[in-house]
Amino acid sequence: MISHTIAEVMGWFAAIVGVASVVPQFRRARSIGVDGVSLATWSLFALLGCFWIAYGVVEQSIQLILLSVILLPLQLTIVGQLRPLRHVGVVARSSGFFVLCCVLPAMVWGWSGGVYGAGVAMTATRLPQLIELVRTREVSGVSAATWYIFSLCSLLWLGYWSYWMSWAPLFANAAAGLTSLAIAVLATYRHHGRRRRTGEAAVLVVT
Repeated sequence: MISHTIAEVMGWFAAIVGVASVVPQFRRARSIGVDGVSLATWSLFALLGCFWIAYGVVEQSIQLILLSVILLPLQLTIVGQLRPLRHVGVVARSSGFFVLCCVLPAMVWGWSGGVYGAGVAMTATRLPQLIELVRTREVSGVSAATWYIFSLCSLLWLGYWSYWMSWAPLFANAAAGLTSLAIAVLATYRHHGRRRRTGEAAVLVVT
């Protein structure tokens, strides 16, 4: 088992990496656009950020609180660019899903129940983005780097929570990390295909 010092360091690295994970998507959304970015995914990210702030306070985890507080404005900015007022139904379904997965289990079974539910929500949060990548070829607004860093962040949190043998956050981060990695790989594949098609089109124009 890792030592307390190593666990704390991994927690701080997880916080730093977690902030870095959203920056590429934030910059890409601002400079390129939000084509292929899922409103359902990012609205749930923002709601889960509020949940993790509360859980961090309960667990007295400065790293988790700091990460969530810094990320929330960035997540809300991305949500704002996706025009949530034009898609109220999507936001309403995301909010209802959040209440069902996190709020109600926490009320019935305590924080552990809420965190297990958050693990389900974190995985489900990523599924709309994964589906979006599967069904559309134009994903220029999706940052593969963001999702690779999400995967790394989840790995670091696994190390952090393993010291305390906290099974609920271990489950949540393992599930989220694997789904993030799947999105990152598929986004990379889509971007590679787009560059290849662009290159082929350029060759046709030249010839």
